[in-house]
Amino acid sequence: MRYLLASLFVLLICTSVAAQDNPQQGAFFTGEYPNILLELGLTEEVIQARIDAVWQSLFYGNDDNERVYYPVGDDMAYILDVNNQDVRSEGMSYGMMIAVQLDRQEEFNRLWNWARTYMYHESGQYEGYFSWHNRIDGTAIDRNPASDGEIWFTTALLFAAARWGNGEGIFNYEAEANAILEAMLHTESPSSGATNMFDEETHLVVFVPQ
Repeated sequence: MRYLLASLFVLLICTSVAAQDNPQQGAFFTGEYPNILLELGLTEEVIQARIDAVWQSLFYGNDDNERVYYPVGDDMAYILDVNNQDVRSEGMSYGMMIAVQLDRQEEFNRLWNWARTYMYHESGQYEGYFSWHNRIDGTAIDRNPASDGEIWFTTALLFAAARWGNGEGIFNYEAEANAILEAMLHTESPSSGATNMFDEETHLVVFVPQ
């Protein structure tokens, strides 16, 4: 599953790579987003067709060998790890990143609602973090957090706030992103075994906050 999602990530990244002429000035400052695929000779129509095809396959394709996105009820959805038939924070956050980059707010909100409902720790040892491993019915298999899930959740939520603005409750994307960052930067409870998501000396992300 992660390799399928990564294939769409690569397409998206190649169409929005930051300018490299001045390494001190990224695309945010220059406003320049070179399209590597366009520079290689592909037309905009071909590039968009490829992105659309991969989106359709991963999110609405054949159940047997394509799709990983599964709606639940009227307002939730999960990304299935097809090899293990479960749900992981990594896949959920990848799915949200893809949805926000492709301006698919309904799919984004469904994924975020599922993750926030079933994976988020409201209290306890890992308050503010997410369990990395759940069954498709939402029950936790492993309640420990994994850093890639939190990082991509936060990034996707900030992107969503910039693209769509903030709503109410869990759809106040910026507030939710900041809450996750607060946990990642300011969780330090030796008695419970939980720690910050970043090492204070090296400023690098840890594998798990323990």
